[in-house]
Amino acid sequence: MPKIMTRKKHLKCLFLFSGGLDSILGIEILRIQKNIKIVGLTFKSIFFDEILAKKMAKKISLSLKIVDISSDILKIVKKPKYGYGKGMNPCLDCRILMLKKAKEILKKERFDFIASGEVLGERPMTQNKFALNFVEKKSSLKEILLRPLSAKLLKETIFEKKGLIKRELLLDISGRSRKRQISLAKKFNLKNYPTPSGGCILTDINFSKKLKDLLNYYPQAKENDINLLKIGRHFWENKVKIVVGRNKEENKILKKLAKKSDFLIEMKNYPGPLTLIRNYRKRKIFNQILEKAKKLTQYYSPKTRKRKDIKFKIKKIESC
Repeated sequence: MPKIMTRKKHLKCLFLFSGGLDSILGIEILRIQKNIKIVGLTFKSIFFDEILAKKMAKKISLSLKIVDISSDILKIVKKPKYGYGKGMNPCLDCRILMLKKAKEILKKERFDFIASGEVLGERPMTQNKFALNFVEKKSSLKEILLRPLSAKLLKETIFEKKGLIKRELLLDISGRSRKRQISLAKKFNLKNYPTPSGGCILTDINFSKKLKDLLNYYPQAKENDINLLKIGRHFWENKVKIVVGRNKEENKILKKLAKKSDFLIEMKNYPGPLTLIRNYRKRKIFNQILEKAKKLTQYYSPKTRKRKDIKFKIKKIESC
């Protein structure tokens, strides 16, 4: 339990800010207290970004810290301690990681407590009462983690007990209905706020399947390999990955992601997709794989599917 100075005039709050309506409302509820200085904290990674949080923080005049946790999240995704959701999303592990990182900042920069916009019962896996208490315990934030929107339904923080935060100004929202949040948005004159959506690509079933295949073939996958999964059409030939660009923009990204020993294939005499071959095995690539990549390149250019005069350009990346 932290030492509390009861005569302290202002508290410093580090608020885990996603940019969604719940986190915006959590900020506004704490601002009513008048004696709390709030700084937002947003995490970004190869699986989710900070774009919405930056946009909404600017809109509500919130100072925002952004921390990249890509390497930590990738380790967790490969081997989560508390399992996955419907996709490859290790939500409990991820939440604990974020809170632990937030606690490090709290100690280093002398914040008093951490808060978030979580609502009891809104998400069945991570926001039931057991899960909320579980992540609080595992991140060692007992009595200094506040959820303003559901605080009256949860245990008091030390700051509420000492009267530094007025519990009567906090809320008791629960469940998946958004009626109270929408009503509060009107009260605070919040307009054009974001609709609920999953910002983490790990909850996407199609992406999760591609990620699962990758980790099955190549458990040592790094950030570049993950980013490659976000674009193109994907095919496996043993432990060799073939990725076909779907448009001009994806072709550009494939060129940027290409690394040493990758192959890039495109048609010389017709416009069309760029195809990348990445070898996840030690042996050399067989000619049959190159031929398959050529066929896929031609097939996904509908105007050239039946043509017999196609010439291909094959480039092996020697350095990156």
